[in-house]
Amino acid sequence: MNELFRPLDFSFARAWSVWQRNLMVWRRLAIPSIMGNLADPLIYLLGLGLGLGALLPKVHGVSYISFLATGTVAFSTMNAATFEALYSGYARAHEQKTWAAIMNAPLSLDDVMIGELMWSATKSLFSGGAILIVISAFGLVSPIHALAAVPLVVLIGLCFAGIGYIATALATGYDFFMYWLTLFISPMAMLCGVFFPLEQLPAFVRGAASILPLGHAINAVRPLLLQGEVPLLWLHVLVLLAYTVVGFGIARALMRRRLLS
Repeated sequence: MNELFRPLDFSFARAWSVWQRNLMVWRRLAIPSIMGNLADPLIYLLGLGLGLGALLPKVHGVSYISFLATGTVAFSTMNAATFEALYSGYARAHEQKTWAAIMNAPLSLDDVMIGELMWSATKSLFSGGAILIVISAFGLVSPIHALAAVPLVVLIGLCFAGIGYIATALATGYDFFMYWLTLFISPMAMLCGVFFPLEQLPAFVRGAASILPLGHAINAVRPLLLQGEVPLLWLHVLVLLAYTVVGFGIARALMRRRLLS
């Protein structure tokens, strides 16, 4: 419990050096990485948006492919941040001992974790930003609205990266992440309105979606992209910030116990 409330020991410059290190490593595989981040959401857009969408009426006053595309932005951002925090984060923290090596320099664990959090959000921005560019090019959303959504994409990335590092701190191996993806990430994708509107679901499911982070992410991104304004934007931003801070705080405490005790 004491670890949870320990004051942060970091500087932005030191955390930024961790971000720069990850960027230099990633640049070697930048093109395959971006293509991989694009492939999955594009399959959803083409397969469901064009295929299934041709059989469906308008949803919330827009075509189904527009409805799906705007939800896919939040969905893709969540996935990119989660996979970076889980698989890549676990490799650097535990398998490759990269974090331990970095901390031999005058950097603290807080410097490393905040740098990793910023990097995970950056990776999610590459993914979410790529989807924004594609759906803007297809004329599904306004380029101005897409540009306005970029800060929300960054916040969503921070949110799911902060939460994801909890699993990274607890994991005993890569297989552990299947529990996280199956019990947490996949249900959110189904229950928070990525693929269909929530109005047709039971009240208790809608209630669950109203407190889950992906639900707030979609309720912020979709109206902004489709209409240019978001009802209760402050609430969605506040909830995503709360998940970021609390999730990262818990992950930090668990990681300190695992790596420094």
